[in-house]
Amino acid sequence: MTALPEHRLFEAATKAMDEATPLPAVTPPHWFWTPLWQARGLLGQVAIAAVIVNVLALATTLYSMAVFNRILPAGASASLTALTLGMMLVIAFDFGLRTVRGYFTDIAARHVDRAVGGRLFASLTDLRMADRKGSAGQLSGLLREFETLREFVASASITALADLPFLLLYIAIIAWLAPPLAIVPLVTCLVIGGVALASQPLLDRIAAAGLGQNLTKQSVLVETASGLETVKTSHAAPMLARRWALAVDHHAALSLRQRLVAALPVNLAATAQSLVYVLTLAVGVALVQDRAISLGALIAVSMLAGRCVAPLAQVAALATRLSQSRQAFLALDALIAQGAEGDGQLHRLRRPVMAGQISFRNVSFTYPGARMPALDDVSFDIAPGERVAVLGRTGSGKSTLTRLILGLYTPQSGAVLVDGADVRSLHPDDLRGNIGAVLQDVVLFSGSIADNIRLEDPLVTDADVLTASRLAGSDGFIGALPGGYDTPLADRGEGLSGGQRQSIALARALARPRPMLLLDEPTSALDQVSEAALIDRLEDQLSGQTLLIVTHRQSLLRLATRVIVMDGGRLVASGPRDAVLHSLGLPAA
Repeated sequence: MTALPEHRLFEAATKAMDEATPLPAVTPPHWFWTPLWQARGLLGQVAIAAVIVNVLALATTLYSMAVFNRILPAGASASLTALTLGMMLVIAFDFGLRTVRGYFTDIAARHVDRAVGGRLFASLTDLRMADRKGSAGQLSGLLREFETLREFVASASITALADLPFLLLYIAIIAWLAPPLAIVPLVTCLVIGGVALASQPLLDRIAAAGLGQNLTKQSVLVETASGLETVKTSHAAPMLARRWALAVDHHAALSLRQRLVAALPVNLAATAQSLVYVLTLAVGVALVQDRAISLGALIAVSMLAGRCVAPLAQVAALATRLSQSRQAFLALDALIAQGAEGDGQLHRLRRPVMAGQISFRNVSFTYPGARMPALDDVSFDIAPGERVAVLGRTGSGKSTLTRLILGLYTPQSGAVLVDGADVRSLHPDDLRGNIGAVLQDVVLFSGSIADNIRLEDPLVTDADVLTASRLAGSDGFIGALPGGYDTPLADRGEGLSGGQRQSIALARALARPRPMLLLDEPTSALDQVSEAALIDRLEDQLSGQTLLIVTHRQSLLRLATRVIVMDGGRLVASGPRDAVLHSLGLPAA
């Protein structure tokens, strides 16, 4: 019987174990509700503080009743002084308790902020490239909606919602003091609550449309800011200005509709506060005249009636924020629900050290939204330490090979193997940690030049940074800069030439030894002299590394011993470098 490779034996064994003893389903923690539940201790203290604050609010009611029913008729000035001093202590305690309640709310919000913010950023970096929808501006705008959620948790919204259940307590006390007067705040609260609830569906639809327009604005803004040079030189400003104005007009119209709808329950609550006070006094005076209730009870009831309406007025004012927060939650939940790289894979093989063997097995791949396949039934093998150049016309599928090896995309059919293991089964950190890559579109980050080369990799020392810079040819211009390697870079390396950015990206890929090196047009922005010098330095340095280099330049073929030719997504030639070049009618490298 033919012996299975080691990784096949491992997969067969784990499959047999799974069939024999099925694992129980594990529900992953929710990105928002789990951190909120973890903060239940702090939120519980907020709730306890809310109970005490609302109970203490009854002290002013009892104080009013005592003054009008007991102290005033008896002229007991000494008792009034003692009672007033007691009320001052209660008020001071109420102030301290409200401050502590706000502090606990902020601490709970900070915990949720840190946990949820970290999860959202991880979801962004782990997002499958095939699942990415919209522009970079829309994606960044969507993540900014986290601030809407954060403000809702950290704002007075939570306090207002916590005070809402005490409406029933206040109405019950009013019913105990003067049963007929309880009807006024009860009916008013039901009307305000009904109007606020009825307006929520419309506010939700407006908030959803407003979110879409806000993302459009963000997209135009990011596109303009990131491509400002192109905007200026290609006279694209009028086109982008029209897009911006259109998005602003639509967003402003939606905001106006939102304010008009939200103003209805707010204005109703404000009017109701005055109406409840007037009706309570009007009906209460008649009850006092009939000696059904005391004057102190009337004053107490009027105060409690106002307290019944006040939380509803706050909640009505928060209706817009509640709708915006709900839409932000739904949008972010949909983003996270798309899943991360490797979701759905039963086993994620950990291979921190790899040899560098690369194989394509009948790979076909089509980019999301595209009609024509980028790769069509491609198969080849690259042995560890082999140097391969990929040639072909624009759009022939050369760069797609590097993206599939890096696991950025997965093929619809066939398999991409590294060291005999399907890329889909390897942990992305292990796979990419064994590959140094320079893609066609070079991206540098804000920070120093050294930070861009090291990327906070603990395995990369200062000596490694200097060595990689010398190999990439970037040490010359870096040394001429006033700040040297500590020179701060703007977003995407603005201020550097294309060749300088490309050189820093190459130094990043060479900063520590890796078994595989993928270079996609690594010298497209270099002049011939700089390119020749780079090739001379790399020829000896790349010994033992698997090299896959995508290029249109024949000079780079000096680094390769084998050539693959792509055309229309298919592999049309593969073999020793000079033999393939001869078949193409090109001179030997």
